[in-house]
This record gives sequence, C-alpha cells and structure tokens, in this order.
Amino acid sequence: MNTPLLEAGQLGVEIGGHQVCRNLNWRVDAGESWAILGRNGVGKSTLLATLAGIREQQCGRLSIAGLALPPVRPGEGLRAMARVRGYLSQHQFDPFASTVLETVLVGRHPHLGRWDWESADDRRIAEAALNELDLDGFAERDVQSLSGGERQRLAVAQLLTQDPQLFLLDEPLTHLDLSHQVAVMEMFVRRSAKSAAVVAVLHDPGFAARYCRQALLLFGNGEWLAGPAGEVITAPNLTRLYGHPLRELSADGHRWFVPR
Repeated sequence: MNTPLLEAGQLGVEIGGHQVCRNLNWRVDAGESWAILGRNGVGKSTLLATLAGIREQQCGRLSIAGLALPPVRPGEGLRAMARVRGYLSQHQFDPFASTVLETVLVGRHPHLGRWDWESADDRRIAEAALNELDLDGFAERDVQSLSGGERQRLAVAQLLTQDPQLFLLDEPLTHLDLSHQVAVMEMFVRRSAKSAAVVAVLHDPGFAARYCRQALLLFGNGEWLAGPAGEVITAPNLTRLYGHPLRELSADGHRWFVPR
C-alpha cells in the first residue's frame, strides 16, 4: 500500500479548552479531494493548521508523506516538507510593498538552494500560475493595490507555483465572486486528478458535494464523521452539523442544500 500523503491516528486537537476532534483516525491519499465542513468556531482552521504542522496536537499521531509531525528539522527538512505540503492561510498579510510577480515567486523558494536565484523556468511556472488565476497582466502591480478577491487569487497562484503534492486550503473561496469560486474549485479538481491531494475548509455544502469526493464533518464537541461525500454530505448529517434543518435539492446531477 502506498504511503498516504496525510495520516492521523487517534489524533486529538484542542484550542482554548474546546475540543476540535477526538480520536481522529483519517488518511488522505494521492488523487483524493476532501472538504472539511462545520459551523463557525468548531475549529476547522485550527485542525487544518495542525495538519499542516503549524501547531501541535494534544495527543495522537500525525504524519505527512511518512514524516512525523512535529518536529520538522530546520533548513532542508523544512524545504523538503514544503515541497510536499502547501498551506493556504485564511488571511493574507502584506506589510511591505512588492510586485505581484515577486510575491508569487515566493512559492518557488522550497525548490531552490540556499543561495539560488529564481531561474527563467521558475518565472515561467509563476507566470503560468498567474494566468491560470486570471491575473495575467498583473505582474508589475503592487500587491498592496489589489482588491480582496485579487489578493486571494494571488495567494492561490503562489500555492500553485509552490507545486506541492498535498494542498491544505483554509477557506480558499474567501472574497471571490461566483465565477472565480467555480474556477478555483475546478482548478483544484484538475490538480487532484493529476495525483495531488486537496483538503479544503469550505462553507457551502453544495460546493463541497460538487467538487470534493470525500468529506470530514466536525460537530463541535470532538465528534467527527469522514467518508465519501455522497454518504457523508446528506441533509440529516448537515442538519445536525449546522443546527438548522436542511433539505436536499438535485439539478443536472448536482446536489444542493437549502434551509427548510
């Protein structure tokens, strides 16, 4: 059996005395696309940061591509991890002025030696990512001049430039209009079809059901449910998850969920 890109065993995660998950046994393999769903404040972002190795779990085992977390050795160890795992934060910060191209090229740093400069090939990869996110022509723009939606697409482009095997996405559709929401989700579907794996915190269960083949539900009391999206993303499960009665609608082979 192939080594999973992400594996959790009896994982326990807490924040501020709140239990995010208890005894989470879960694996993510290449080619899979997972949605993480739950109400505000249940700890979706906390769990994702833990899975990325940014914060430490309270108990249990966690590994990325067979490498136990924590710790990750500094230097080459961190670069090696960044070549496997890419993490999209919920918030983007730009304290200093830089161009869009300079910002997206940061994604190439895990692939460079300590004293290397970006090559023409690195620039080509970065420009292709900008084009894919509808940011062609933005290369020389100051990143601080971008709208919220443009800055979010730049963050996604930077992640594509990093070219990891595992994408961990914290609300990747934040600030995006509907057409860009669809475009971004379809783009990650293509990445998972090419043997990458995607784990995304999402708010719309209809988007999750349409674009993700698997789902992890966090109920807010340490309980969780994981499995194929068709079995896990259901009106009864979502009614319990969100604390409000929902019903399922179907159109053109897609499922959507609306309040009763």
